Amino acid sequence: MKGTNNLESPEFIGLDEAADMKSGTRVTFIPGLQALYAEALKNICFVKQIPLIRVLHPMMGTDKETGEDRQAELYELTSQTSLPIMLHNDERPRNVWIEQLALAEQIGSDDSPNLIPDSFELRLEMFGLCSIILAEDGLVWNARILSDNPLARKYGYSEQASASALAKIVEVINLINERLEAQDKRGSPYLVGNSVTAADIYWATMCMIILPASAEIMSRTEQNKGMLMWFESNSKIPEIANVLSKRIEGHHFKILSTYCETPAVLGGDLI
Repeated sequence: MKGTNNLESPEFIGLDEAADMKSGTRVTFIPGLQALYAEALKNICFVKQIPLIRVLHPMMGTDKETGEDRQAELYELTSQTSLPIMLHNDERPRNVWIEQLALAEQIGSDDSPNLIPDSFELRLEMFGLCSIILAEDGLVWNARILSDNPLARKYGYSEQASASALAKIVEVINLINERLEAQDKRGSPYLVGNSVTAADIYWATMCMIILPASAEIMSRTEQNKGMLMWFESNSKIPEIANVLSKRIEGHHFKILSTYCETPAVLGGDLI
């Protein structure tokens, strides 16, 4: 499978319209921004050959004209406000990565790769890896609390939590590197078993928070300039830079360029 796109700006529909629909798979995005959990879900769906309807995810904060919380409707629909939300047909919303992955595996094309292994032993390995990348206190969680800001406070920033975050990030990177090395000795370029799984897609996408992607992989937009600068600054933290191996860089590029939509189609204003 080769990921390609034409970089045309995609269409987005409103949350009201998406909630009223009774068919189709809808996912929320912020145009022009590669919010990592949304980008990872988009890549999962791309591999599973699931056509997506893109939905505008309401921004945080208060509407200056109405004085109302811009995410109130989103909270009423889903009981939370994080990005992305996944809607399919008239089923309940999926808000959490593990539920979104299970749904994608269920509704994906019959001839798409199995991103959840059939073997329970390999599932144990795969979900364990996904957890240290995506779950609370994993790679992305800790990267978000490295410094004090509104997003960090949403995810439980404190001086104590921030003080231990860097060591946890380094530990995850080392574990992934060791895993790739062991798999390479077995003759496999993948994190689990001998074929691509969700662990590969999630790691290759989410590691952009500490390993900035090239323009071949991630489009440059006016909206994501600040986020790309943040990712770049994370990659230059000495403790992180010292453990980012060529093996990790190679896996990141191979998985995204082989299996996913590249360069990523984000909408927004291309630079």
